[in-house]
Amino acid sequence: MERDPAARGARGRRLLPETPAIHEIRLAVRAWLGRHGARSVAVALSGGADSAALTAAAVAEADSVRAVVVDHGLQAGSDVVAARAAEFARAHGCGSVHVVSVEVTGSGGLEAAARAVRYRALGDTRDGLPVLLGHTLDDQAETVLLGLARGSGPRSIRGMADFDDPWGRPLLGVRRSVTRAACGELGYEPYEDAHNSDPRFTRVRLRTEVLPLLDDVLGGGVAPALARTAAQLREDGEVLDAAADQALAAARGDGAGLDVASLEPVHPAVRRRALRRWLADEGASAPTDRTLRAVDDLIGRWRGQGPVAVGRGPRPGIRLVVSRRRGRLDVVFVDQQRCADD
Repeated sequence: MERDPAARGARGRRLLPETPAIHEIRLAVRAWLGRHGARSVAVALSGGADSAALTAAAVAEADSVRAVVVDHGLQAGSDVVAARAAEFARAHGCGSVHVVSVEVTGSGGLEAAARAVRYRALGDTRDGLPVLLGHTLDDQAETVLLGLARGSGPRSIRGMADFDDPWGRPLLGVRRSVTRAACGELGYEPYEDAHNSDPRFTRVRLRTEVLPLLDDVLGGGVAPALARTAAQLREDGEVLDAAADQALAAARGDGAGLDVASLEPVHPAVRRRALRRWLADEGASAPTDRTLRAVDDLIGRWRGQGPVAVGRGPRPGIRLVVSRRRGRLDVVFVDQQRCADD
């Protein structure tokens, strides 16, 4: 699996080859650690190229690394794959290695269910450390395209953050081809998950069909362009989010609900961000753009309209609604049948 088991530094860590791909990944990890003041980290290790290259670089750059290997049990021999990944982590000097076996259950399809279970396992095992994930520039480009398809505005196409506590992504500026090259430089053959080439998954088709076609039609460079767009939108979004937080704090005041007069002069783009955050705090789950604009109309286009449904209640027939009364917006649970009778 590896070329030189004896090549170790003073702290017992494997000395990495001074080769181009490994150097690029080490610089990316070093920069991330510096930006976020992290010296000890956990790494989500699957045994694939991205996470393996990240793990090796993290051991070289951080003071200590805890490797967490999640065995989803979705394929025969998954325990063997997990054991091999754990051995890679030990061989490269991870301070501790944890293999967590999980059962993939839940709604939203296999991919979403596996992701949810994986993140819970990582969260339970990280011991307070930030968790580094092997998402690359190519993953970021795919995420932006998926966001475009949802059509829910800049928030959905600004991609993944390089740090969304506790999840760190040092490799968002590194191509997937570089992580594969780094594994070659390490003499390590990465695990190839069959799900990553299964066309039943939308992300796989984006990777294998859509992005290559866009590169062909547009003359190349599509993935880096999408990643740059995501970074620019994220910077813009942070400014708008800060303004929305200020507007929301002012509108809340000391009472329940939101003061309409405080929100009326606020630009709609900022106001809708404030409303989205308020609705999330009140228990509304991911309001659509149409719903959000209907709530905003209770402020910016007030004509005496009725309540706006924003979520389900604790039992059938009950809905969470936003209504405007006496110059304030309030969120309440209502009985649909009673509303119909009234």
